Amino acid sequence: MAAAAPTAARSAKQKEIRGLLLGRYEIGKLLGHGTFAKVYHARNVKTGENVAIKVIDKEKILKIGLIAHIKREISILRRVRHPNIVQLFEVMATKSKIFFVMEYVKGGELFNKVAKGRLKEEVARKYFQQLISAVAFCHARGVYHRDLKPENILLDEDGNLKVSDFGLSAISEQIKQDGLFHTFCGTPAYVAPEVLARKGYDAAKVDIWSCGVILFVLMAGHLPFHDQNIMAMYKKIYKGEFRCPRWFTPELIRLLSRLLDTNPETRITIPEIMNNKWFKRGFKHVKFYIEDDKLCSVNDDENDDMESLSDQSLSESESELDTRKRFARLPRPASLNAFDIISFSRGFDLSGLFEEGSDGARFVSGAPVSNIISKLEEIAKVVSFSVRKKDCRVSLEGSREGVRGPLTIAAEIFELTPSLRVVEVKKKGGDRVEYEEFCNRELKPGLQSLAPAPAADSSYLPSDTE
Repeated sequence: MAAAAPTAARSAKQKEIRGLLLGRYEIGKLLGHGTFAKVYHARNVKTGENVAIKVIDKEKILKIGLIAHIKREISILRRVRHPNIVQLFEVMATKSKIFFVMEYVKGGELFNKVAKGRLKEEVARKYFQQLISAVAFCHARGVYHRDLKPENILLDEDGNLKVSDFGLSAISEQIKQDGLFHTFCGTPAYVAPEVLARKGYDAAKVDIWSCGVILFVLMAGHLPFHDQNIMAMYKKIYKGEFRCPRWFTPELIRLLSRLLDTNPETRITIPEIMNNKWFKRGFKHVKFYIEDDKLCSVNDDENDDMESLSDQSLSESESELDTRKRFARLPRPASLNAFDIISFSRGFDLSGLFEEGSDGARFVSGAPVSNIISKLEEIAKVVSFSVRKKDCRVSLEGSREGVRGPLTIAAEIFELTPSLRVVEVKKKGGDRVEYEEFCNRELKPGLQSLAPAPAADSSYLPSDTE
């Protein structure tokens, strides 16, 4: 009888997983496992799409206080939607399990490819270019990986690189008053010397160091800093002692010396890397579109034990969560009641609705939704932006490339009253200065004509001085 109990418990857990995903995902083989999680191959039964599902033991992470860590990881994965980063599609939870439904990357780890020997220069360069593109995007979004290594980089069936495992990542909001991070983390052979010094570090520069180690490994087939004695290895890292193989070109050696500069102040930056002669050879900026989706915990009606892992903060940053709470996430087109209005207005003065922040603004219009969408398309056409539409959401994407990628703007329309609509505008990608210029020169003047009748004096639109 005693032996049957564990078997019954395992059976119950397996049944819980199958029951939760029944009708949604068909679970396949185990791909890997760690201390708190197992990763399975699965298939979306509706679309036939292959996915990877990470199953996390909720009880274990609650016991050691890691639930906030899991929430932060979800928030980070939502921020970094890029072709060279493994995507998180949705999150589900029961009373005992958390499920990350993620992009399935079937090419395996980059580590397995390197373990067979060094790569050809053009192949290593392509991987390094894709890695830097992904890291640059993360940094522009205020996300720092802090554990970049070939084991955390996957390859898809087309040979494209995908950065994964953001479990040790940090966000800019965590920076201390001295402007630095202080958590000792990372993998010994890839960790930067300033992390070893334990005096605080710039996480962006730490990621760049790790990228330098990865590039060396791709080209050499071995680590730049290696010793069976870990303290001896740390000394080599701290002093920056490494030798380049004879087949390294002078251009590559110069780049590596800048990447593996022990002084973070003089270490090469992302813009400098992208301007480097060796790096630029054959480099093409990645052009992509960020869907304005709503990643959130999903409740499966077929499972009575389903419950939300937490509130919207699972999938959105605090600023995004604040805005979403104000609009109450009602059916589209969203109708806002008196309580919603009061919750985000300054008193009862409706002009207070139209605050303007660094990455977003809101406008009121008396025009029908179709007219607002047509106006946004008209504005986009003037500046040669591409347009994507879905229900009451419109996304505008610029064609000009930059370090932070193309300017991408999301507009969403909510119903305030039967005769008034709120247009919420947000920068989803690209440079903030370019976004502000676009708002001031094109967006505000364009939406001015759609202001409601009482706003003829333009008080319903944010002024340039706000």
